[in-house]
Amino acid sequence: MTIAVVDTMVENRQQVDREVLAITRAVPQYGAVIEVRPGGRRRIDRVLDPAYTEGVDRLPLPEVRALRDEAAQEETDLSYLRRLLHGRIDIVRAEQKRRATGDSTAVVDQLAAILSANALGPATGSGRYTTLEPSRAEAHRRHVEALVSDVDLSDVCSLADDTLDHALATYLAEESSVSARRRQVQVVMDLLNEEIAGRYRQGTASVDELLAAQRAPRPEESAS
Repeated sequence: MTIAVVDTMVENRQQVDREVLAITRAVPQYGAVIEVRPGGRRRIDRVLDPAYTEGVDRLPLPEVRALRDEAAQEETDLSYLRRLLHGRIDIVRAEQKRRATGDSTAVVDQLAAILSANALGPATGSGRYTTLEPSRAEAHRRHVEALVSDVDLSDVCSLADDTLDHALATYLAEESSVSARRRQVQVVMDLLNEEIAGRYRQGTASVDELLAAQRAPRPEESAS
């Protein structure tokens, strides 16, 4: 490995560290902030642990891909949670607008369209596209429903104005927290993707190896 390549890898890692630090400072310190526990057992705890990408340049390529895939799954789950929140934010704002303008059209008639537009389909954003499915969809739905007690958005027109204001503030705070954590995970994904791409550029990995790895049965498939 040449000195120029090493210098580039160091520079890339330093840039990632700066981005993670900037995003960490931007995480809201109010409301329902997603806590990241050092040494925790949850996937987000592992992915956002600084040790997650330490020494990644010395790991075998399959292990780097495994780290990248785990980070990508966490990003998918956070994206799904974020879209659930967007759906509820849109519903509350639509009802507030209806009341402010005197519109007689009930928001409940738009409910299915609003929720489906925000919660279905592959995750996109930040120039990304993924076909991964969220691994904890039901848990995310329960979490969002529990954020504001006694608020039934299926009957949003019956809610008091102050209840709508409180619900909107709660959803916005949670969405801000989720978005910040999602950006942190994306930084980790970018570092791992760059490590993988760098190995192909340097000729230390081959497309044949990638195809062979994709064709190989997973351990659980081999055991069945």
